[in-house]
Amino acid sequence: MAGYRTTPHEMEGMPPGVPYIVANEAAERFSYYGMRTILTIFMTKHLLDQSGELAPMSEADAKVWYHVFTSSVYFFPLLGGLLADAVWGKYRTIIWLSLVYCLGHFALAVDETRAGLAVGLGLIAVGAGGIKPCVSAHVGDQFGQRNQHLVDKVFAWFYFSINLGAAASSFLTPILLRDFGPSVAFGVPGILMVLATLAFWMGRNRFAHVPPTGKRFVEETFSPGGLLVMGRLVVIYLFVAMFWALFDQTGSAWVLQADRMDRVLFGVEVLPSQIQAVNPVLIMLFIPLFSYVIYPAIDRVFPLTPLRKIGIGFFITVPAFLIPSLVEVWLARGEQVSIVWQIYAYVVMTAAEVFISITALEFSYTQAPNRMKSLVMSLFLASVAVGNLFTSAVNYVTQDAAGNSTLEGAAYYNFFAGAMFLTAVLFVFYARTYRERRYVQGTDELIEESQA
Repeated sequence: MAGYRTTPHEMEGMPPGVPYIVANEAAERFSYYGMRTILTIFMTKHLLDQSGELAPMSEADAKVWYHVFTSSVYFFPLLGGLLADAVWGKYRTIIWLSLVYCLGHFALAVDETRAGLAVGLGLIAVGAGGIKPCVSAHVGDQFGQRNQHLVDKVFAWFYFSINLGAAASSFLTPILLRDFGPSVAFGVPGILMVLATLAFWMGRNRFAHVPPTGKRFVEETFSPGGLLVMGRLVVIYLFVAMFWALFDQTGSAWVLQADRMDRVLFGVEVLPSQIQAVNPVLIMLFIPLFSYVIYPAIDRVFPLTPLRKIGIGFFITVPAFLIPSLVEVWLARGEQVSIVWQIYAYVVMTAAEVFISITALEFSYTQAPNRMKSLVMSLFLASVAVGNLFTSAVNYVTQDAAGNSTLEGAAYYNFFAGAMFLTAVLFVFYARTYRERRYVQGTDELIEESQA
């Protein structure tokens, strides 16, 4: 990395490159969640055929497309992680794949047919997925031993920026879709992605650019130690996958349910896809609440290790899906149900997300040896892919010949809630056998090992 600093700044405070990474993440997340927020509604109400006539998908098909796309986004981190750790380095991987990402938004904005949808989502999956493990690992790379104590705080603020962008776009893009159509609604997130790429490029001289290690990366990854690290973490990620199988349905099944509910709040009718904005808003409120109140309170009762946080989150996810199950019972009677009930479900689901997602993000970085950090991050992100593949498969195999789901209503939500409860119970037994390790940039040595 000629001309760039290759080691973390030796300082007590926040590294100078962090603001550029956080700004990039906020804009990039606006672009991604803005596009994804309206995706289900676009597919079921706005999709055109090649002649320009309206040709929407069925709800079952839309859920399959949605979760296959989301799964693809979280499989491509494996490609990004390999490129970053072995070939290009994190910075160049992020820059080049961000350009692919921008092209995907452009394709969605100019072509409202299934062909445009397929091309756009494919490019976005490569771009968004490829940069994911690199950006989060790049944040951690900015810290050395003197300011390592700030890593947990910066990951919390990193997650805060994700949800700031997601909240803004979840409110805005459904309105753009309603008032101006798909071209503008998909085009605005594309502009934000261009700005995200520019913000990251502007920080290039402030970053620590950890260089790729080429052959050494391959040797370490496939050494007995590297394989052991990945094997132990992959088991955890398989448990986490079930959480994502439920969580990401807030963008598919929950949106379709919201479309059948009374969505008037404080005298204003909220659009079905806008309800998703509740999650990032709650995240921004919950991060300081959990960090400064709930976690310290629990820690006074028993030591709150990362794996214990994740386990608690698994059990909390179960009632988050039982609430929309109850809503389906009421809707089946023809009763009018307020959207407030789905907001209650978002409160519970968001609490579970704080326990699981933020914790697993930091846990993945600290548990990975230095030359494998992007790759391990990509393995964590692959848990999202596996979870969405599971959801997509369930929706696919439960369709009848007419394309309608045979697992619907309350039974649909109860199935996933039961699967989550079984996952949570099994995780408790595995977590008790795991020994936590901690690695940081600036040293090749394991600096901490403890019983989880």
